[in-house]
Amino acid sequence: MNNKMIIKDNNSNIQFLINEIINDSYTDIWLDNTFCVFKSINDLIYLIYTNENNSIISYNLITNKKINEIKNSHNEYITNFRYCLDINNKRDLIISISADDNNLKLWDIKNCICLLNLIKINEKGSLYSACFLRKKNKNYIITSNASINYSEPIKIFDLNGNKLGELNNSNDETYFIDAYYCNIASQIYIITGNFGFVKSYDFNTKEIFHKYYDQNKIQFNHYSIIISNKENRTELIESCEDGIVRIWDFYLGLLLNKINIMKSLYGICLWNDEYLLVCCYDEPIQLINLNKLAVIKDIEGYNKSELNIKKIMLSQNRECLISQGFGDRKIKLYLSKN
Repeated sequence: MNNKMIIKDNNSNIQFLINEIINDSYTDIWLDNTFCVFKSINDLIYLIYTNENNSIISYNLITNKKINEIKNSHNEYITNFRYCLDINNKRDLIISISADDNNLKLWDIKNCICLLNLIKINEKGSLYSACFLRKKNKNYIITSNASINYSEPIKIFDLNGNKLGELNNSNDETYFIDAYYCNIASQIYIITGNFGFVKSYDFNTKEIFHKYYDQNKIQFNHYSIIISNKENRTELIESCEDGIVRIWDFYLGLLLNKINIMKSLYGICLWNDEYLLVCCYDEPIQLINLNKLAVIKDIEGYNKSELNIKKIMLSQNRECLISQGFGDRKIKLYLSKN
Protein backbone atom coordinates (compact mmCIF):
# COMPACT_ATOMS: atom_id res chain seq x y z
CA MET A 1 0.00 0.00 0.00
CA ASN A 2 1.31 3.46 -0.79
CA ASN A 3 0.09 7.02 -0.99
CA LYS A 4 1.67 10.10 -2.53
CA MET A 5 1.92 13.31 -0.56
CA ILE A 6 3.21 16.74 -1.61
CA ILE A 7 4.25 19.43 0.86
CA LYS A 8 4.07 22.95 -0.56
CA ASP A 9 5.48 25.98 1.22
CA ASN A 10 6.00 28.98 -1.09
CA ASN A 11 9.07 27.97 -3.12
CA SER A 12 9.35 24.55 -1.47
CA ASN A 13 7.81 21.48 -3.06
CA ILE A 14 8.62 18.40 -1.00
CA GLN A 15 7.07 15.18 -2.23
CA PHE A 16 6.86 11.89 -0.36
CA LEU A 17 5.68 8.44 -1.26
CA ILE A 18 4.22 6.81 1.86
CA ASN A 19 4.63 3.05 2.15
CA GLU A 20 3.33 0.73 4.84
CA ILE A 21 6.36 -1.50 5.43
CA ILE A 22 5.47 -3.20 8.74
CA ASN A 23 2.07 -4.48 9.89
CA ASP A 24 2.97 -6.61 12.94
CA SER A 25 4.61 -4.07 15.24
CA TYR A 26 3.40 -3.28 18.74
CA THR A 27 3.53 -0.19 20.90
CA ASP A 28 1.56 1.37 23.69
CA ILE A 29 1.51 4.93 24.98
CA TRP A 30 5.21 4.68 25.99
CA LEU A 31 6.74 7.45 24.01
CA ASP A 32 10.52 7.32 23.78
CA ASN A 33 12.05 5.44 20.83
CA THR A 34 9.59 2.60 20.40
CA PHE A 35 11.67 1.62 17.35
CA CYS A 36 15.15 2.52 16.09
CA VAL A 37 16.79 2.85 12.69
CA PHE A 38 20.51 2.86 11.88
CA LYS A 39 23.16 2.11 9.27
CA SER A 40 24.98 -1.00 10.39
CA ILE A 41 28.72 -1.59 10.42
CA ASN A 42 28.35 -3.60 7.19
CA ASP A 43 26.27 -0.83 5.53
CA LEU A 44 22.84 -2.38 5.95
CA ILE A 45 19.96 -0.08 6.91
CA TYR A 46 18.28 -1.64 9.95
CA LEU A 47 14.87 -1.04 11.44
CA ILE A 48 14.45 -2.57 14.92
CA TYR A 49 10.96 -2.98 16.37
CA THR A 50 8.90 -5.28 18.59
CA ASN A 51 5.62 -7.19 18.26
CA GLU A 52 2.97 -8.22 20.77
CA ASN A 53 4.94 -11.40 21.59
CA ASN A 54 7.85 -9.32 22.96
CA SER A 55 10.12 -10.28 20.07
CA ILE A 56 12.93 -8.04 18.81
CA ILE A 57 12.71 -7.96 15.02
CA SER A 58 15.43 -6.74 12.64
CA TYR A 59 14.25 -5.50 9.26
CA ASN A 60 16.38 -4.50 6.24
CA LEU A 61 15.07 -1.24 4.78
CA ILE A 62 17.00 -1.73 1.54
CA THR A 63 15.72 -5.22 0.67
CA ASN A 64 12.41 -4.77 2.58
CA LYS A 65 12.85 -8.12 4.32
CA LYS A 66 13.07 -9.31 7.90
CA ILE A 67 16.61 -10.27 8.87
CA ASN A 68 16.02 -12.09 12.15
CA GLU A 69 13.76 -12.28 15.19
CA ILE A 70 14.69 -12.70 18.85
CA LYS A 71 11.61 -14.31 20.35
CA ASN A 72 10.42 -13.70 23.92
CA SER A 73 13.25 -11.27 24.50
CA HIS A 74 11.56 -9.74 27.58
CA ASN A 75 8.95 -10.93 30.07
CA GLU A 76 6.92 -7.75 29.49
CA TYR A 77 6.43 -5.73 26.33
CA ILE A 78 9.32 -3.61 25.07
CA THR A 79 9.02 0.16 25.40
CA ASN A 80 12.36 1.53 24.21
CA PHE A 81 15.22 0.82 21.79
CA ARG A 82 18.55 2.60 21.34
CA TYR A 83 21.48 1.88 19.01
CA CYS A 84 25.25 2.04 19.47
CA LEU A 85 28.13 1.23 17.11
CA ASP A 86 30.76 -0.66 19.09
CA ILE A 87 33.83 0.42 17.14
CA ASN A 88 36.28 -1.46 19.34
CA ASN A 89 34.65 -4.84 18.64
CA LYS A 90 33.19 -3.94 15.22
CA ARG A 91 29.60 -4.81 16.02
CA ASP A 92 26.14 -3.24 16.19
CA LEU A 93 24.62 -3.03 19.66
CA ILE A 94 21.15 -2.11 20.81
CA ILE A 95 19.59 -1.76 24.22
CA SER A 96 15.99 -2.78 24.81
CA ILE A 97 13.87 -1.73 27.76
CA SER A 98 10.75 -3.14 29.34
CA ALA A 99 9.45 -0.41 31.61
CA ASP A 100 6.90 -2.63 33.36
CA ASP A 101 9.54 -4.98 34.77
CA ASN A 102 12.26 -2.30 35.08
CA ASN A 103 14.61 -4.36 32.93
CA LEU A 104 17.29 -3.42 30.37
CA LYS A 105 19.12 -5.77 27.98
CA LEU A 106 22.12 -5.22 25.73
CA TRP A 107 22.21 -7.13 22.43
CA ASP A 108 24.63 -7.97 19.67
CA ILE A 109 21.87 -7.54 17.12
CA LYS A 110 23.53 -9.32 14.18
CA ASN A 111 24.20 -12.49 16.14
CA CYS A 112 21.05 -12.23 18.33
CA ILE A 113 23.14 -12.54 21.49
CA CYS A 114 22.17 -10.97 24.81
CA LEU A 115 25.38 -9.49 26.24
CA LEU A 116 23.93 -7.92 29.38
CA ASN A 117 20.75 -8.19 31.43
CA LEU A 118 20.22 -5.46 34.03
CA ILE A 119 17.32 -6.37 36.30
CA LYS A 120 15.46 -3.92 38.55
CA ILE A 121 17.74 -0.98 37.81
CA ASN A 122 15.52 1.27 39.92
CA GLU A 123 14.17 0.23 43.30
CA LYS A 124 10.84 1.93 42.62
CA GLY A 125 9.15 3.45 39.60
CA SER A 126 9.72 2.57 35.96
CA LEU A 127 12.74 2.57 33.68
CA TYR A 128 11.35 4.95 31.03
CA SER A 129 14.39 5.78 28.95
CA ALA A 130 18.05 4.98 28.41
CA CYS A 131 20.77 5.92 25.95
CA PHE A 132 24.31 5.08 24.91
CA LEU A 133 27.23 7.45 25.37
CA ARG A 134 30.73 7.11 23.94
CA LYS A 135 33.80 8.80 25.43
CA LYS A 136 37.45 8.08 24.67
CA ASN A 137 36.71 4.75 22.97
CA LYS A 138 34.53 3.61 25.88
CA ASN A 139 30.78 3.05 25.69
CA TYR A 140 28.40 3.76 28.56
CA ILE A 141 24.70 3.18 29.23
CA ILE A 142 22.78 6.02 30.89
CA THR A 143 19.42 5.19 32.51
CA SER A 144 16.58 7.31 33.88
CA ASN A 145 13.62 6.75 36.18
CA ALA A 146 10.12 8.18 36.28
CA SER A 147 7.54 7.80 38.98
CA ILE A 148 4.85 10.13 40.25
CA ASN A 149 5.79 9.52 43.86
CA TYR A 150 9.41 8.43 43.74
CA SER A 151 12.35 8.95 41.38
CA GLU A 152 15.99 7.93 41.55
CA PRO A 153 19.13 9.57 40.15
CA ILE A 154 20.24 9.03 36.57
CA LYS A 155 22.70 6.11 36.62
CA ILE A 156 25.82 5.42 34.54
CA PHE A 157 26.86 1.85 33.67
CA ASP A 158 29.61 0.32 31.56
CA LEU A 159 28.74 -2.38 29.03
CA ASN A 160 29.55 -5.07 31.59
CA GLY A 161 26.77 -3.80 33.83
CA ASN A 162 29.01 -2.18 36.43
CA LYS A 163 27.50 0.95 37.95
CA LEU A 164 30.05 3.76 37.61
CA GLY A 165 28.17 6.66 39.14
CA GLU A 166 25.19 8.99 39.01
CA LEU A 167 24.41 12.49 37.79
CA ASN A 168 24.12 14.95 40.65
CA ASN A 169 20.69 16.41 41.46
CA SER A 170 18.99 14.21 38.87
CA ASN A 171 16.15 12.85 41.04
CA ASP A 172 13.55 14.05 38.55
CA GLU A 173 10.57 12.36 36.98
CA THR A 174 12.37 11.72 33.68
CA TYR A 175 10.71 10.47 30.48
CA PHE A 176 13.44 11.08 27.90
CA ILE A 177 17.23 10.92 27.97
CA ASP A 178 19.90 11.34 25.31
CA ALA A 179 23.53 12.36 24.83
CA TYR A 180 24.72 15.43 22.90
CA TYR A 181 28.30 15.69 21.63
CA CYS A 182 29.70 19.18 21.07
CA ASN A 183 32.53 18.57 18.61
CA ILE A 184 33.81 22.15 18.74
CA ALA A 185 34.28 22.17 22.52
CA SER A 186 34.94 18.40 22.76
CA GLN A 187 32.24 18.29 25.40
CA ILE A 188 29.50 15.75 26.16
CA TYR A 189 26.13 16.63 27.64
CA ILE A 190 23.22 14.51 28.89
CA ILE A 191 19.81 15.88 27.92
CA THR A 192 16.69 14.93 29.90
CA GLY A 193 12.98 15.55 29.41
CA ASN A 194 11.28 15.68 32.79
CA PHE A 195 7.98 16.55 34.38
CA GLY A 196 7.79 20.35 34.12
CA PHE A 197 11.16 21.15 32.54
CA VAL A 198 14.16 20.00 30.49
CA LYS A 199 17.70 19.68 31.86
CA SER A 200 21.23 19.34 30.51
CA TYR A 201 24.17 17.91 32.45
CA ASP A 202 27.91 18.20 31.92
CA PHE A 203 28.98 14.56 31.68
CA ASN A 204 32.54 15.32 32.85
CA THR A 205 31.52 17.02 36.09
CA LYS A 206 28.18 15.16 36.49
CA GLU A 207 26.64 18.56 37.40
CA ILE A 208 23.63 20.39 35.95
CA PHE A 209 24.59 22.59 32.99
CA HIS A 210 21.19 24.28 32.47
CA LYS A 211 17.57 23.91 33.49
CA TYR A 212 15.22 24.91 30.65
CA TYR A 213 12.08 26.01 32.46
CA ASP A 214 9.19 28.07 31.11
CA GLN A 215 7.66 29.87 34.08
CA ASN A 216 4.49 30.71 32.11
CA LYS A 217 3.21 27.15 31.83
CA ILE A 218 1.52 24.51 33.91
CA GLN A 219 3.53 21.40 34.75
CA PHE A 220 3.54 18.85 31.90
CA ASN A 221 5.74 16.01 30.65
CA HIS A 222 8.47 16.62 28.07
CA TYR A 223 8.71 13.65 25.72
CA SER A 224 11.24 14.38 22.96
CA ILE A 225 14.29 16.63 22.54
CA ILE A 226 16.68 17.34 19.66
CA ILE A 227 19.70 19.62 19.27
CA SER A 228 20.05 21.81 16.17
CA ASN A 229 23.41 23.38 15.36
CA LYS A 230 23.05 26.63 13.43
CA GLU A 231 25.69 29.06 12.21
CA ASN A 232 25.30 31.50 15.09
CA ARG A 233 23.94 29.34 17.89
CA THR A 234 23.00 25.86 19.11
CA GLU A 235 19.29 25.33 19.72
CA LEU A 236 17.49 22.83 21.94
CA ILE A 237 14.07 21.97 20.50
CA GLU A 238 11.61 20.08 22.70
CA SER A 239 8.05 18.81 22.54
CA CYS A 240 5.71 18.99 25.50
CA GLU A 241 2.47 17.41 26.58
CA ASP A 242 0.95 20.91 26.85
CA GLY A 243 0.93 21.20 23.03
CA ILE A 244 3.82 23.63 22.66
CA VAL A 245 7.15 23.21 20.84
CA ARG A 246 9.76 25.28 22.66
CA ILE A 247 13.07 26.41 21.16
CA TRP A 248 15.89 27.30 23.54
CA ASP A 249 19.42 28.65 23.25
CA PHE A 250 21.20 25.52 24.44
CA TYR A 251 24.27 27.19 25.94
CA LEU A 252 22.54 30.24 27.46
CA GLY A 253 19.40 28.44 28.62
CA LEU A 254 17.17 31.18 27.17
CA LEU A 255 13.72 30.55 25.69
CA LEU A 256 13.81 31.81 22.09
CA ASN A 257 10.46 30.84 20.59
CA LYS A 258 7.23 28.91 21.12
CA ILE A 259 5.02 27.19 18.54
CA ASN A 260 1.57 26.32 19.89
CA ILE A 261 -0.02 23.24 18.29
CA MET A 262 -2.72 22.72 20.96
CA LYS A 263 -2.34 18.93 21.14
CA SER A 264 -0.23 16.61 23.29
CA LEU A 265 3.13 16.36 21.51
CA TYR A 266 5.34 13.29 21.26
CA GLY A 267 8.27 12.51 18.93
CA ILE A 268 9.95 15.21 16.82
CA CYS A 269 12.62 15.27 14.13
CA LEU A 270 14.27 17.80 11.83
CA TRP A 271 13.91 17.71 8.06
CA ASN A 272 16.71 19.63 6.32
CA ASP A 273 17.05 22.04 9.28
CA GLU A 274 14.27 24.26 7.91
CA TYR A 275 11.38 22.00 8.87
CA LEU A 276 10.37 20.22 12.06
CA LEU A 277 8.02 17.22 12.07
CA VAL A 278 5.94 16.76 15.22
CA CYS A 279 3.87 13.75 16.30
CA CYS A 280 0.61 14.58 18.05
CA TYR A 281 -2.15 12.86 19.95
CA ASP A 282 -5.31 12.42 17.83
CA GLU A 283 -3.87 14.52 14.99
CA PRO A 284 -1.76 13.86 11.88
CA ILE A 285 1.96 14.61 11.96
CA GLN A 286 2.47 18.39 11.89
CA LEU A 287 5.05 20.01 9.61
CA ILE A 288 6.51 23.24 11.04
CA ASN A 289 8.46 25.83 9.09
CA LEU A 290 11.09 26.89 11.61
CA ASN A 291 11.79 30.15 9.77
CA LYS A 292 8.13 31.14 10.00
CA LEU A 293 7.55 29.44 13.38
CA ALA A 294 4.25 28.10 12.09
CA VAL A 295 2.55 24.83 11.14
CA ILE A 296 2.25 24.73 7.35
CA LYS A 297 0.76 21.30 6.76
CA ASP A 298 -0.74 18.15 8.25
CA ILE A 299 1.02 15.01 7.03
CA GLU A 300 -1.70 12.42 6.62
CA GLY A 301 -0.50 8.86 7.07
CA TYR A 302 -2.71 5.86 7.73
CA ASN A 303 -3.89 6.89 11.17
CA LYS A 304 -3.76 9.72 13.68
CA SER A 305 -1.83 9.77 16.96
CA GLU A 306 1.66 9.03 15.64
CA LEU A 307 4.11 8.51 18.50
CA ASN A 308 7.54 8.56 16.91
CA ILE A 309 9.14 9.81 13.73
CA LYS A 310 12.76 9.51 12.64
CA LYS A 311 14.90 10.38 9.62
CA ILE A 312 17.54 8.25 7.92
CA MET A 313 19.51 8.22 4.66
CA LEU A 314 18.56 5.17 2.59
CA SER A 315 21.31 6.03 0.12
CA GLN A 316 23.68 8.91 -0.49
CA ASN A 317 21.00 11.11 -2.04
CA ARG A 318 17.78 9.73 -0.61
CA GLU A 319 16.43 10.76 2.76
CA CYS A 320 13.38 9.16 4.28
CA LEU A 321 11.15 9.37 7.33
CA ILE A 322 9.79 6.49 9.43
CA SER A 323 6.84 6.77 11.81
CA GLN A 324 4.85 4.58 14.18
CA GLY A 325 1.47 5.28 15.74
CA PHE A 326 -0.20 4.64 19.08
CA GLY A 327 -1.92 1.23 19.20
CA ASP A 328 -1.06 0.74 15.53
CA ARG A 329 0.64 -2.35 14.09
CA LYS A 330 1.91 -0.35 11.13
CA ILE A 331 5.26 1.35 10.63
CA LYS A 332 5.29 3.77 7.70
CA LEU A 333 8.13 4.79 5.41
CA TYR A 334 8.02 8.26 3.81
CA LEU A 335 10.29 8.31 0.76
CA SER A 336 11.42 11.68 -0.51
CA LYS A 337 10.80 12.09 -4.24
CA ASN A 338 12.96 15.17 -4.90
